[in-house]
Amino acid sequence: MDFPNRASVVIVGGGVVGCSLAYHLTLRGCTDVVLLERKQLTCGTTWHAAGLVGQLRATYNLTRLAQYTANLYASLEQETGQATGFRQTGSMAIATHAARMEELLRGASMAKCFGLEVQTMSPAEIAATWPGVTTEDVVGGVFLPKDGRCNPIDTTQALAKGAKNRGAKIFENTAVEKILVENGKAVGVRTAKGEIRADMVVNCAGMWAHELGAQTGTTVPLHAAEHFYIVTEPMPGLHSNLPVMRDPDNCAYFKEDAGKLLVGWFEPVAKPWGMQGIPESFSFDSLPDDLEHIEPLLASAMKRLPALANTGINLFFNGPESFTPDDRYLLGETPEVRNLFVAAGFNSIGIQSAGGAGKVLADWMLDGHPPMDLWDVDIRRCMPFQRNKKYLRDRTVETLGLLYDMHWPFRQPATARGVRRSVLHDRLKALGACFGETAGWERANWFAPAGVKAEYEYSYGRQNWFEHTAAEHNAVRNAVGLFDQSSFAKFVVQGPDAERVLGRICANDVAVPVGKMVYTQWLNARGGIEADLTITREAPDRFLVVTAAATQTRDFAWLQSQIPADAHAIATDISSSMAVLSVMGPKSRALLQSLTPADLSNAAFPFGTSQIIDLGYARVRASRITYVGELGWELYIPTECTMGVFDVLLEAGPAFGLKLCGYHALNSLRMEKGYRHWGHDISDEDTPQQAGLGFAVAMNKAGGFTGLEALQQQKAQGLTRKLVQFALHDDSKLLYHNEPIYRDGAIVGRISSGMYGHALQKSLGMGYVEFGSAPGAGDADQLLQGAYEVEVAGVRVPATPSLAPFYDPKSLRIKS
Repeated sequence: MDFPNRASVVIVGGGVVGCSLAYHLTLRGCTDVVLLERKQLTCGTTWHAAGLVGQLRATYNLTRLAQYTANLYASLEQETGQATGFRQTGSMAIATHAARMEELLRGASMAKCFGLEVQTMSPAEIAATWPGVTTEDVVGGVFLPKDGRCNPIDTTQALAKGAKNRGAKIFENTAVEKILVENGKAVGVRTAKGEIRADMVVNCAGMWAHELGAQTGTTVPLHAAEHFYIVTEPMPGLHSNLPVMRDPDNCAYFKEDAGKLLVGWFEPVAKPWGMQGIPESFSFDSLPDDLEHIEPLLASAMKRLPALANTGINLFFNGPESFTPDDRYLLGETPEVRNLFVAAGFNSIGIQSAGGAGKVLADWMLDGHPPMDLWDVDIRRCMPFQRNKKYLRDRTVETLGLLYDMHWPFRQPATARGVRRSVLHDRLKALGACFGETAGWERANWFAPAGVKAEYEYSYGRQNWFEHTAAEHNAVRNAVGLFDQSSFAKFVVQGPDAERVLGRICANDVAVPVGKMVYTQWLNARGGIEADLTITREAPDRFLVVTAAATQTRDFAWLQSQIPADAHAIATDISSSMAVLSVMGPKSRALLQSLTPADLSNAAFPFGTSQIIDLGYARVRASRITYVGELGWELYIPTECTMGVFDVLLEAGPAFGLKLCGYHALNSLRMEKGYRHWGHDISDEDTPQQAGLGFAVAMNKAGGFTGLEALQQQKAQGLTRKLVQFALHDDSKLLYHNEPIYRDGAIVGRISSGMYGHALQKSLGMGYVEFGSAPGAGDADQLLQGAYEVEVAGVRVPATPSLAPFYDPKSLRIKS
């Protein structure tokens, strides 16, 4: 086969993911595909994978992708003639304590949202399913009968064969020396055999993806870690239909393998590998044994399966896998270089993820947008600092073990902390702040009073900060709270065409007077919400855009991509130049008025406006807006002036009942008011009309906006689902996300976010309710009829639905 010099798509990397992408591109009719593998297919990490094909993942859409993978592998052999070894033997997860059992039960409840069969198991049923397993310390488990396993090499070869059968070209022993970039676009690759020009390039290079991405200036944060498993001599009593058994409390998984037993581990403290780069010669290689490292885990495995102690070990294997800082893989077009896509960093679940990931990335590339909400794995969630090798090395010590560790609500990473800090960090720490991490930012989640340790004690119930956050919450409702929200992402759009450009990007009307604030969404052509943010007109030709810390990269990339090349407008990320202090509560006006000569009265400073005022010795931008449902201001302060303003507020605060507040209180306050959170309650799959945000859309504004036509069509056809708020009748049950919503006994949706509302003393949640297209089905009165329940860890709890906020539905307090 002649080496080509041109292709529509070049894929770099011949593991299971690269071959899946080639398969799905050709399945879509894009047959001019070239896949380049530096050595041989599967030679990096795919070949030594355990081949587990589980379907239940942490979120709804990731589970949908895993389900697709299982269905694909079940049909590949029939299509291609290449055996895959895929069999649906099921999988079983066991729990040795109540909290783990609740985690499993919550996952089982979530599985019902998409028809995934899950059965709960007693210790006796577990023992009967896996003969010889010790269950003295087991409290229960769950069984997924449709989970499977496969041979990773054969599965990859089947995907490659399917791709080649439809015209794809695969070249082994062809290392890519460089991805070619011109004018901000990927245009091909350079190899020792010559250059290939291409319309799109995909980095599927596995452990090498970080270095390959760095050559192009793109952020591909992953790092290899050593991963251990053993294969025993033949073991009596094992049969080929045994399900995979996961014992997460002992970090282990067990799998029958041709009459032998394979046992692997995800230990709490991992061993990063490849800090100095991965050898060029690396191919089907393993790493040195380290029995001392896993000896305690091996001892635990022998207690779980005593026969293991009397069976010889045929293979002690140590091979590298790549892990990302948040244990979720990297997918999509890079924000730095157009037409350069990534599918890498699969955190030891590449086999079970490859089918779905290949399909949705192929759709993304060919259609110009993701086919579903992929924020969980979207590479645009990554921050530039995450290219730092020391950061990646230090975080990888933890991330491997997190696969099997407890997935507590509000769990915070323990490693590689302190990357991004507010200038007030040390002050807040001294005042009792317990910090969480978001996009590298250290943010005060709650404040410990004197005598209380500012540390998390995790559980699925009310955690140790519950009452402290309640005090913060109630201070905002009754007096005044102070939040450090410096992590906000802040962009300036300026130039003669700034208004026109933003007018097209924004669903709301930004042609407003100087000093006016606009709450708006940025929509895609399908009407889905790409961003949810505020815009302040600072001058006739200058606008301040404020959005969430977690979406800084994504939103700035979207903004830049939407500015026409011939427009006289430029976007600049100024996030680090300003800190933000939010002063919120009924006494916020009185506190601030005591510190500034500016007139803060309702008449002089109405809601939704912004002014430059004197405060302390500083000039700050005060913006009257809220995310908590109370009178309040966000203060945008030059970073170097922030400590002075903070000290002035803290000194004057006691007279007004000021309390320092964290992000947990912010979350509970916004839940009471029904404020949406992008990434949970709204996404690029949801429209403003479905989300109850139609008030922020200017359907008739001059010039229209991106997504207008889709919204008009949706309005004409009618809605089939709507975001609804819920209050549980049992306030001891806490909602987090993905709990099934029932109406009259049938599942009609799932919870998108939840939190306890301290002022209402109710456990709250919100989620989309599907109601079909029958006449009147979306009518508010009809939608709210019926008996609603939300399932929490297998128990259905009655719930009251509402389309209006449970707290201050007419927003009288905000505009007071």
